[in-house]
Formats: sequence, structure tokens, C-alpha cells
Amino acid sequence: MQVDITTIVFALVAVFVAWKLRSVLGTRGPEPRPPLDRRVGGGFAPPPRGEVIDLKPGPAVAPTEPPPAPVDRWKGFAPPVAAGFEAIAAVDPSFAPDSFVSGARTAYEMIVGAFAAGDLPTLRRLLAPDVLANFEKAIRARTAAEQTMTTTLVSIDSADIVEARLAGSIASIAVRFSAKLVSVTRDKAGAAVEGSPNDIVNHLDVWTFTRDAASRDPNWLLAATQTAG
Repeated sequence: MQVDITTIVFALVAVFVAWKLRSVLGTRGPEPRPPLDRRVGGGFAPPPRGEVIDLKPGPAVAPTEPPPAPVDRWKGFAPPVAAGFEAIAAVDPSFAPDSFVSGARTAYEMIVGAFAAGDLPTLRRLLAPDVLANFEKAIRARTAAEQTMTTTLVSIDSADIVEARLAGSIASIAVRFSAKLVSVTRDKAGAAVEGSPNDIVNHLDVWTFTRDAASRDPNWLLAATQTAG
């Protein structure tokens, strides 16, 4: 086979050039990782020299506000009363002291008036059996003596809850009433035998109301009365 001298010369030149490049540049290996700058938090190196860094602040982030503190719905009541409210509300979530006191004031006025008038149908709707029995006995005794009673409620100056508790499903709440009344009992001739139509008398009484908190019947009944002063 005839050998082309020109081809051999070019081949030798190519090998020589390749050898020189290898000796100058070396072999290409994996690129070394940039060293970490320990001055930068989180282990991140600073950006390469000459790179433009945007120092404009990012969008403002509103601070997270803590949730509002829970409102104490029994605020203003003594701890034992508040504990009673909590127990009652656990059975009857609709219970509210303000609504109860409003109803108790109305019941006080109705019961005082119905007792003076001998209105047993009204009393049967408002009184628990034991109290109703005592009221009926007093009314019958007054009727038997041919006496009449007139009572005027001048004002209810205060109505404060002083006790609240739950026994089973039976809720009991005691209210101290401070009221002004004008009351007189007369004989069959019209003469005053007790009280006076001209005297306003202060009354301080504690009335206890009860109801079955688990019942759909919303009515509270007067279960006990006590003179407080």
C-alpha cells in the first residue's frame, strides 16, 4: 500500500497540538463547588462579585395578631354563682342571666298581685306545688275570715342573683329582691286589720326559682321564699 507523506505529516502535527493543549489545560474534571462563606447565615455563599443585588424591601407582611381573649360571659358574678350558671348552660345553652332576671322581676310583680287578689289560676302557673299549697292555705284563711287584701307594688329597686346550682337536670336560682310595697288587709266592714294604705314598706326577700333545664318547658316556678330582712 502506497503511503501519502502529506497525510502522515498532518497527523503528526495534530497529535503534537493535542499534546500541548493537554499539558497546558490539563484534563477536565468535575467543577469544584464554591466555598461556603460562614459569615452568611443559613450556609449560603454571597453572590459572585459584580452581581447586582436588589436591596428594595419586599412586600410588607402584617404581623400576626394573637386571637382575642375569650370573653367571660359570667363576668360580675361571684365564682359559686358563675359555676352554677356554667352547669345550667351546659344543659340549656339558651340560658342567659339577664333574661332570667327580667323574667323573675315580672314573676315577682305577678305573684304579689295574684296573692293579694286571691287569683289561684295565675298562681298555679307560677308556683311550685309546695309554695302553691302554702299560698292557697293563706288565701282560704283570708276568705274564711271575710277579709280582703290590696297590694300595690311601688317599685322593685333591685333583683340580684345570689345563688345558682344544678342538681341532676333541675336548675335552681335564688334572687334577692328589694322592693317597696303598699299593702293593707281589711275586714268585711272595710277597716284595716293589717298594714296601711298610706305606708310604703321596704321588703327584702329571697325567692328561689326552679325548672328542669333539660325540658322544653321554659317556665321557671317559684319554689321557696324567705324574708331576708
